[in-house]
Amino acid sequence: MSSYSGPEVMYADGTWQRPGGEPVNVYNPATEEVLASVPSASAADVHRALEAARRAQRPWARTTPIERGKLLRGAADVIAAHADALAATIVSEVGKPLAQAKVEADFAVAFLRYSAEWDRRLEGEILPGDVAGEVIHLTRAAVGVVAAICPWNFPLAVMCRKLGPALITGNAVVVKPSEVSPLSTIQLFHLLDEHLDLPPGLVNLVPGGPETGRALVQDESTSMVSFTGHRDTGKSIMGVAAHRLTRVALELGGKAPAIVWRDADLDVAVPAIIAARHTNAGQVCTSAERVFVHRDVYQDFVDAYVAGVEALTLGDPLGPVDVGPLASAKQLGKTSAAVAGALAQGAKLLTGGSPPGPQAFAKGYWYRPTVLHEVTPAMDIMREETFGPVTPLLAIDALDEVLRLANDSRYGLSAYLFSRDYSTIMRTVEELDFGEIYVNRALGESVHAHHAGYKESGIGGEDGKWGLMRYTQIKTVYHHYGAAAD
Repeated sequence: MSSYSGPEVMYADGTWQRPGGEPVNVYNPATEEVLASVPSASAADVHRALEAARRAQRPWARTTPIERGKLLRGAADVIAAHADALAATIVSEVGKPLAQAKVEADFAVAFLRYSAEWDRRLEGEILPGDVAGEVIHLTRAAVGVVAAICPWNFPLAVMCRKLGPALITGNAVVVKPSEVSPLSTIQLFHLLDEHLDLPPGLVNLVPGGPETGRALVQDESTSMVSFTGHRDTGKSIMGVAAHRLTRVALELGGKAPAIVWRDADLDVAVPAIIAARHTNAGQVCTSAERVFVHRDVYQDFVDAYVAGVEALTLGDPLGPVDVGPLASAKQLGKTSAAVAGALAQGAKLLTGGSPPGPQAFAKGYWYRPTVLHEVTPAMDIMREETFGPVTPLLAIDALDEVLRLANDSRYGLSAYLFSRDYSTIMRTVEELDFGEIYVNRALGESVHAHHAGYKESGIGGEDGKWGLMRYTQIKTVYHHYGAAAD
C-alpha cells in the first residue's frame, strides 16, 4: 500500500520525478499510523507537468477517437485486474469499509469504459447556410490541458470520472489528488505506466495540498479546471480562474434533504436513508444530510430508523463492517463540533453522539452513528454540510412546508423522496431545486446519467453525454463552395 510513497511520486512527461515541495504525511484513519510522507509539487513542478501536457495534447487530439478509446479500455482493464490491491489502499488512506472500496474501484472502471464508448459517438452538426453555396459545420474540439483536482473521499472513482471524458475528447490531463488520500492515485499511475504505452505528457500526476492546487489554477498552460471538493475551495478556484477566464467545472458538495411522505413504504425508506447517510461514514456529497418525515408516520420511522442505525457495525474497515472511521482528525473534529452545536441549540439525542468506547478504538478517527430529533430548520445541523454519520430528523405536516424547507438551502446537489403517490412524486420532483433526485431508493449515480448541482453545489456537471461535452468546445466552420456549375 505504501510501496509507491517514496520520493519519486510525481509523474510528468512519462517519467517519475521527485517534487520539490514540503512532504505531507498520509495517515491511516483507523490507526493514526503514518502510511507515507509524500512530497508536494511546487509551482515549478506544476508548470513543468503542465508544459508536458501542453506538448502532448495536440498530437493526442490528432489521433482518432478509436485510438483514444483503446487506451481508455486498456486503463479500465488495468484497474479491473488490480482492483483488490487498489481497494486495499483506499481502505488504508480513506477508512471506508473494504466492500465499499471495491465498489469504488468498479465505479472507476465503469467511468473509463463508458467514456471509451464515445469513440464512435462524438458528433457535430451540419446546418444550412444563409447564403447560396454554403453549409455550416459545428464540430467538437478539445479544450486543451485539463487540471483535474480530486477529493479525498473517492480518490480513484472521481479521478476516473474526470480522466475518461477529458481523454476521449482529445485533452491532456494533470491530476492532483487530495493530500489526505494520494496513495491510491500514485499506485494507479504506477500500474498505468507499467502496463500501458502512455504518450509522454498525456497524463501527469502532481501530489500536494492547497499550494499545489493554486499553482495549477493560476498557470497559463491550464485550459480548464475540473474540481470536486469543498464549496469555499471551489469559490476560491473560480476567483483565481476568472483572471484568465479559465473554464471551470465545480462539484461542491450538498445538504441533501430526504423527504419521507405519509404514504411512504418504510421498509424501503428506512434502509435506503440509512445507506444514504452512512456510506463512507457519511462522507459523500450526495448523503442524506437532513430528513423530513410526515408527522403521521414520524414515530414509526424514528423507531425503525434508530433501531437500524444502532444495528450498524463499526470497526476495522478491512473487515465485514458497515461504518469505518472518518477520514481525518479534521473530519472528526468537524463532526463532533456539529453534534455539540446542535445539542447546545436544543436538539435532542436519540443515539450515538460521541466516539465509541476507548478499548477497541483507542486510536483512529471514530464516531458513532448519531441520530438527533427535536431539531429546527434554523439550526446549523440543518443548514451546514456535516459530512459525517449524523442524521437530524424533523417532523413535517404539509407538502408546501417541506418543499419550502428543503429548498431553503445554499446547496442544490441531491435530494431524496419516498412516496407511493404519483402526484406527490411528480410535484416534488418539479419543485425541488436540486440537480439530482432519488425517488424511493438510496444514493448512487449512474455513469451515463448527469451529476450536477444547483446553487452553491457547483457549476457545470459530470457524467453522461452532457458531462463529457464539458471537456469540449464548439468550433464553427463556414464552408462556402460557390454556385453550382452549369
